[in-house]
Amino acid sequence: MKLIKRARPGPEPIRLAAAAIMLIGALSILACATTKVGPTAIFQAPRETPEEQLLDVGVVVFASAPLTAEKARQEGTHPEIRKAEQNFIPYHLKTTLQLSSHWGAVRVLPAAADSVDLLVTGTIVESNGETLAVRIEARDASGALWLDRTYEADATPASYAALQVGEKDAFQDLYNRIANDLAEERMKRSPQEAQALRAVSQLRFATRYAPEAYEGYLRKSSGDTLAVNRLPAEGDPMLARLLKIREREHLFVDALNQQYESFYARMWPSYESWRKSNLDEQQARQKIERDALIRQVGGALLLAGAIAMGASRREIGPLEIGMAIIGGQVIVNGLNISKQAQMHSESIRELSETFGSEMKPIRVEFEGQTYELTGPAEEQFKRWRELLREIYRTETGFSG
Repeated sequence: MKLIKRARPGPEPIRLAAAAIMLIGALSILACATTKVGPTAIFQAPRETPEEQLLDVGVVVFASAPLTAEKARQEGTHPEIRKAEQNFIPYHLKTTLQLSSHWGAVRVLPAAADSVDLLVTGTIVESNGETLAVRIEARDASGALWLDRTYEADATPASYAALQVGEKDAFQDLYNRIANDLAEERMKRSPQEAQALRAVSQLRFATRYAPEAYEGYLRKSSGDTLAVNRLPAEGDPMLARLLKIREREHLFVDALNQQYESFYARMWPSYESWRKSNLDEQQARQKIERDALIRQVGGALLLAGAIAMGASRREIGPLEIGMAIIGGQVIVNGLNISKQAQMHSESIRELSETFGSEMKPIRVEFEGQTYELTGPAEEQFKRWRELLREIYRTETGFSG
């Protein structure tokens, strides 16, 4: 009896196997990071929160995952729609957060700012009327991470029934889930921690304008987050002046939010109609493509069967000719249906070209002076903050 020696695997197969295991693990982690949202009711605050414990929230205009023309076509959308959604989705998230009653002022911001207690940023991963996926990150004024998660929800034709502006979107479950997760994080913080966060956001704002005067009031704590080291004296006139400027910044953002609201309200009917029709188009196209594949495969099998029968009998009879004709017709019909699917995609693109927005000039009065700002919202916001800084420098002599 002979013993057969089996060769041991070399280092290369082992490395490949290890890499495959690591890749599977990484994909599992990514899969876990996405929350698939089902029916979700919004969690209302159980009782009224004292004003000094309410946290103000800023929801930054959303970013978007890179959207090439080919990716837009595959996803069933268009770059112009995605651009409009970057304003629409954060505004609806704002209204949902307000409905939860867990927060103070909730504002849409054209850019990140240090004047809020909690900053929410988002990226649109996918949106086409059938699926909505967004990545949400939330950090408080100290820099502590509250949330970093991707949410995904699917819509059905029933999702588009009984929609209500500002209250019920086709993907309302997704918005409710985000609001609930943020509320859950808020409820983990004690009243004292909430008040401390409000103090941190005030001192961050003060430090931006007068770094020399407020140096040392904040310190880095564990986890590289900010904490209050000491508080200004009660009635500190400089802080009172800075908080007045901060309030003007908030009022300017409120003026911007009136325009976001107007755009949101104008966009609502056409956008919801587009999403509903896009869902119908997507489902119709998927069915057409499935039917086309079935018919093409069926046609190929019929042709193959006709050829096989003819070959086995060494002659082509009426049956084989009939099968070949039917098979050819099925293939042609399948190709025609695929062309119809392409026409659906074109109609979606035509629908998407109607979206767009322009911000109107904003006139703001401050200390007897009237300022007019024009251009996109982000530019207006940036210019207004620069003006506030210039006003502060002129009045106080601080160079911060």
